Amino acid sequence: MHSLLEFPSPFPAEPGLVRLLEPPGSDAAALAARLVAGDYGKPFVLENGGLRALHFSLGYVQSVMDIANPAALVLAYARAMMAFLLFNPRPRRIGIIGLGGGSLANFCHRHLPAAELTVVEIDADVIALRRHFGVPADDARFRVLHADGVRWLGETETRSDVLLIDAFGAEGVAETLLDSDFHANAFRHLGGRGVLVMNLAGARESFAPHVARLLEVFDERVIAMPVREDGNHILFAFRDPAFAPRWNWMRSQAHALQARTGLDFPNLAGALEAGGRQGHAWRLAR
Repeated sequence: MHSLLEFPSPFPAEPGLVRLLEPPGSDAAALAARLVAGDYGKPFVLENGGLRALHFSLGYVQSVMDIANPAALVLAYARAMMAFLLFNPRPRRIGIIGLGGGSLANFCHRHLPAAELTVVEIDADVIALRRHFGVPADDARFRVLHADGVRWLGETETRSDVLLIDAFGAEGVAETLLDSDFHANAFRHLGGRGVLVMNLAGARESFAPHVARLLEVFDERVIAMPVREDGNHILFAFRDPAFAPRWNWMRSQAHALQARTGLDFPNLAGALEAGGRQGHAWRLAR
């Protein structure tokens, strides 16, 4: 495990401890000033009250971990992303683009033991923090790749039943996703009944093009769900040309999934149905 430089948080509104991937003896005061100015340029850890958070800037939290339970999903948007289980309760292969603090990876590793998990992360510093966030070591069914997720999707020959996209920069959804065939490659990467799940945050004008592109590539088979607690939106896109949401079946499955995972799937099923029936994806694309 990489050793971290630790000092009191320099953020008045965010007390606790800050930990950085910096060598011992580094100038903590100078680093603190860069953090406050917002020009540190690397991920950092902020810890307080039993929670450990990953940040690129104070304005956006990338991930939050319950130190006592690393596999728990603390943030509402991460819990909402797991609503894909209402469409496929037992996926065999899951791809995750964006490791962050490992919340999605940790949860899937714990609760979906039959699934093979591949996580793609572009930032070596984020990967260097993986053990501080309880991310498991690579093994036969779990691996973290240091690679560009855009390029990986275009080159990999593997297929996923579920593709989770949680790829963010310091100010929101990674802009590079729009400068490529990312959305079309994501469609091709999915198996026949595959589900794409994408987390959106930030200003709507920054993510509306992603929604519009997914509606185009997936022939309008897209459901969007708002996450009011975090201000995020979660997109679910479906490769199967015959896909049609089975709301009654999903409601019946929600209680079994809640018993398996501890997540409030009945509430997630209701939010999904409302988002689908109200055409929330179309509103986001405008």
